[in-house]
Amino acid sequence: MDEIALALSAQQGDLNAFNRLVLEYQDLAFNVAYRMLGDSDAAADASQNAFISAYRHLSTYRGGSFKSWVMRIVTNTCYDELRRQKRRPTTPLEPLNDENQDENDSPEWMKDGQPSPESMLESNELENAIQSCLQKMKEDFRLVVILVDIQGMDYQEVSDDTGMPLGTIKSRLARARGKLRDCLQYFRELLPANYRLDDEGNL
Repeated sequence: MDEIALALSAQQGDLNAFNRLVLEYQDLAFNVAYRMLGDSDAAADASQNAFISAYRHLSTYRGGSFKSWVMRIVTNTCYDELRRQKRRPTTPLEPLNDENQDENDSPEWMKDGQPSPESMLESNELENAIQSCLQKMKEDFRLVVILVDIQGMDYQEVSDDTGMPLGTIKSRLARARGKLRDCLQYFRELLPANYRLDDEGNL
């Protein structure tokens, strides 16, 4: 798919070209929105609103990666929704451990994928545990771990999608991974053995 050609055609009023782009990226948009917002209905609304906004603002697309352009709209839409949620009464979150963690390769078990039939139940429970821990993070940390470790994007893609400098992405990701690992110890029986901490806090 030549996304740049489709995007330029969409700018000229080709609705079919824009719909092809929506079909290409709607799953990614929904998945990121769901991880950010923690609610499927809110994620569906956010991703739909993001694509509506993208269509209305096609004139601002200046070439390059359409995926990055539209994902920035998706993440901004999620931030707008999170700000709206903060204006409603909420239950305070417990403080998280702020210790910096060394950066490692993305854990394969966190990435989206189809679990084997034998591990379906455990995978669903782990999925819920991961989502619960993600919701306890600050939004900026949550976003980088979603994009890198769950969606499998590289740092440059995340920088293009969010506008964050590479150094900021790396530092936030290291801290986010540490926070996620610490939080998931409450669900340690669901984790692969090599990700469980022992009683002294070591892997």
